[in-house]
Amino acid sequence: MIHIPKSEYSRRRKALMAQMEPNSIAILPAAAVAIRNRDVEHVYRQDSDFQYLSGFPEPQAVLVLMPGRVHGEYILFCRERNAERELWDGLRAGQEGAIRDFGADDAFPITDIDDILPGLIEGRDRVYSAMGSNPEFDRHLMEWINVIRSKANLGAQPPNEFVALDHLLHDMRLYKSAAEVKVMREAARISAQAHVRAMQACRAGLHEFSLEAELDYEFRKGGAKMPAYGSIVAAGRNSCILHYQQNDALLKDGDLVLIDAGCEIDCYASDITRTFPVSGKYSAEQKAIYELVLASQEAAFAEIAPNKHWNQAHEATVRVITAGLVKLGLLRGDVEELIASEAYKAFYMHRAGHWLGLDVHDVGEYKVGGEWRVLEVGMALTVEPGIYIAADNQSVAKKWRGIGVRIEDDVVVTKTGCEILTNGVPKTVAEIEALMAAARTQAA
Repeated sequence: MIHIPKSEYSRRRKALMAQMEPNSIAILPAAAVAIRNRDVEHVYRQDSDFQYLSGFPEPQAVLVLMPGRVHGEYILFCRERNAERELWDGLRAGQEGAIRDFGADDAFPITDIDDILPGLIEGRDRVYSAMGSNPEFDRHLMEWINVIRSKANLGAQPPNEFVALDHLLHDMRLYKSAAEVKVMREAARISAQAHVRAMQACRAGLHEFSLEAELDYEFRKGGAKMPAYGSIVAAGRNSCILHYQQNDALLKDGDLVLIDAGCEIDCYASDITRTFPVSGKYSAEQKAIYELVLASQEAAFAEIAPNKHWNQAHEATVRVITAGLVKLGLLRGDVEELIASEAYKAFYMHRAGHWLGLDVHDVGEYKVGGEWRVLEVGMALTVEPGIYIAADNQSVAKKWRGIGVRIEDDVVVTKTGCEILTNGVPKTVAEIEALMAAARTQAA
């Protein structure tokens, strides 16, 4: 299985500390364990910022960075080894493992944090933290600061500045290294196989969850612990619900199925959408809408390159989709005027993509100084135009109603344009119909 190498985590920590003010400290907690119900926990997933800097997979941990500290700049508070708990819950790294396996310069039991951390903060001018994202931890941090303040008359020096870590860290996360792209390629490869499997398995009489099961099987078979987000398997009129997640309707001949799903490898997401016919053959209207969305996506790819700005890809999809909807008679009027008045939003109501990485909707500003961000090598994003014609839309002819199409791929900006990571899933009408026909022949 492909993973981010340990050397990369060390490089990231050094890069962050190089940007921190002299005599400062950064403090970041691990994700809390989330309770599903009563005493049942959700599968644990590390906080993305914590993961980015440490690769440490356990809860009940706090990461501390102290540039220039003589006794080591990277300190990790984590759970101690405990034979009885490990028998129930699995092995722990402990303090030795934190140093040996995860590169900490120094490690302490998490139970000792109240005694040790105030002493590390004391005398530092600035504290960087993920303020506001974890209210409970913010409260603990203030308690530690107040311990220092209470000793001010004894000469203790509390910090005088508190800064959100997000600005520095999230800008770093926006630029994907070669190692990150390698992991994202693997997530994309597994997700592509899952989409192919779902297309091959699709039959009238199955349910949406039948196809979701095919996705999950391929994700786990490929080594992914979990989907990157709740899989969307939307048949018929459900394909017009953008974040549909019930996944329990019957698949019927004549309907389209929209699947928006991707797995996560080493916490890095993939995000793919394909739309295909239950019967294996698109109707004339479905094909017309599908090919329009596909053409808009191709136009967007051409606008993703260094020195082009973030919104150019979206603008390209709007132009193609608006002109196409006019041609099909779904919109009436002058194309430029329809774009200016945003008339297309009745059918295409979302943007053409988002940043992608450790979070499926990854961090990073879309605008800098009020202007759309200029794309640079290493930025990763999705390209996902769509057209949705609600089943109860009385303003269009009946033959168009209930058709929802989205096509989504993941790309990384390269020196000459972009690399499409998710090319492993058929995308043209001819390719999809051929794949589904072959699967049915084989099954027969």
